[in-house]
Amino acid sequence: MGLMNAGMNSLVWPVLAQILLTLVVLVVMGIFRRKAMMAREVKISEIALKKDAWPSKPQQAANNFTNQFETPVLFYVLAILAIHVGATGWVMVSLAWLFVASRIVHAMIHIGSNNMMIRPLAFLVGCIAILGMLVGVFIASV
Repeated sequence: MGLMNAGMNSLVWPVLAQILLTLVVLVVMGIFRRKAMMAREVKISEIALKKDAWPSKPQQAANNFTNQFETPVLFYVLAILAIHVGATGWVMVSLAWLFVASRIVHAMIHIGSNNMMIRPLAFLVGCIAILGMLVGVFIASV
């Protein structure tokens, strides 16, 4: 288990980075929404009950913000479980950082060009990292 047990604090950093990414996306969404409102691209009455009334850029950021509470939830749970079972070595930490990197790339694409040729690839890399973390937690648990 030497490769699996470098110290529980090493997994804290990618978790904090993922949380920071979520907050950055929140700020970007707020900036885009404010710009749209100031440019009168949207009326408050239109967005009071429907999120689809936003122009594309604020909507892209909002969609990505929502995404930060989907797959990353699995990441948070697996990181906590990894710490609990002692699966905190370089393999697990590398997988955690790979997941965070994939989420950063995914967010940049989603909020930027929204290129659907490469965005799913960033998502897939994150899913593979999650699967690897799941295997690592399972191995450390048995």
